[in-house]
Amino acid sequence: MITPEYCRLMARYNAWQNRQLARLLRDVPLDDLKADQGAFFGSILGTLNHVLWADRMWMSRFDAGFAKPEGGIRESVDLCPTLGVWDAERFAMDGSIAAWADRLGAIRLSGDLSWHSAASGRDQSKPLALCVVHMFNHQTHHRGQVHAMMTRAGLEAPVTDLFLMPEDDT
Repeated sequence: MITPEYCRLMARYNAWQNRQLARLLRDVPLDDLKADQGAFFGSILGTLNHVLWADRMWMSRFDAGFAKPEGGIRESVDLCPTLGVWDAERFAMDGSIAAWADRLGAIRLSGDLSWHSAASGRDQSKPLALCVVHMFNHQTHHRGQVHAMMTRAGLEAPVTDLFLMPEDDT
């Protein structure tokens, strides 16, 4: 289904997108970042927090070295109280995802992942590759919501096209 190279590419893309968001949102007042925009997770910061929380949850399932985040989906919007805290936590998480992807082998991707899903209220078992694709897709989906909220608020939004990602995006 996917390869370790795909995972490394998507980890780079994820980090590039998050760095753009941090830069573009840096000077936006906290009240504006927390303002309810009518999105599923309410605000720009709430949505960014949810994605960070979900990444922690998925990575705790993919690799025993990652700690499971506190709380559930509803509490995820309050993970980081400010953009500065989010930015620092996000930077660390993106580095961890990239390091995990660098260690990932094709054989591991061919196996299954079993876990208890609080969202579905039952045990799940799915191909790991499917779950990894889901994590990266989930990030992109919710960043798209942030993009829409930024556009609606008259803010500059990030470039999101994968083919426009710089080769040297460090």
